[in-house]
Amino acid sequence: MGMLKLILADAAISFLWVFCTSCIGAATEIIASCAGVEGDRKFYIVFGLIALLIVVFSALAQAIGGASWNPTAVLAFSGVGVGDSIFNLALRIPAQAVGSAAGALAIFELMPSSFKRTLGGPSLKVDLRTGAIAEGLLSFIMSFVVLWAVLRGPRNAALKSGIIISTTIALIVLGSGYTGPAMNPANAFAWAYVNKSHNTNEHLYVYWLTPLLGSLAASMVFKRMFALGQNKEKTA
Repeated sequence: MGMLKLILADAAISFLWVFCTSCIGAATEIIASCAGVEGDRKFYIVFGLIALLIVVFSALAQAIGGASWNPTAVLAFSGVGVGDSIFNLALRIPAQAVGSAAGALAIFELMPSSFKRTLGGPSLKVDLRTGAIAEGLLSFIMSFVVLWAVLRGPRNAALKSGIIISTTIALIVLGSGYTGPAMNPANAFAWAYVNKSHNTNEHLYVYWLTPLLGSLAASMVFKRMFALGQNKEKTA
């Protein structure tokens, strides 16, 4: 796929990702009401919807030539040498941010007023330093697991997806009391833009700088670990 088409695909899939994931809250309430589900059991509906969206969007991304809705993902793969150049990243990441912001604006306008309270992005629930460390660590773990699953993990596509989905859900639970969490700067930017807080130091530090650094660190550790593994195999 040409770079222009890939940039447009990134923007489009980022738009759809934010639009669809923002419907999870409303969809959960509707399903829970119809099924008579109450209390903490609603979380099973949430996790099921997250898993479904990851499967659908992963297939969609492959179908349109490797598009991505997460800057940490493209940075991680670039860091291990199987992704884009720095120049291409400088084009793709802004496209993902713009597409995500458009998705947030669209769902904010289209969501029925009775469900608008379910909308919103990640928010910092601790002090700035703790939040930055948490978001960086979560992004590091997520990026490392994705790299391993895609490049070194099982060949079975369903098993790969299962590993990524289960890790995503586990990290969401772990990070819920810290930063949301986001683990996706474009998604965090989308709702920060809607709330006019996208240019604050808190947003830039917690939801852009540390996740990207965490992703880059994951790619460096991954590359180092498996390079060492290859060297041992050769010497043996």
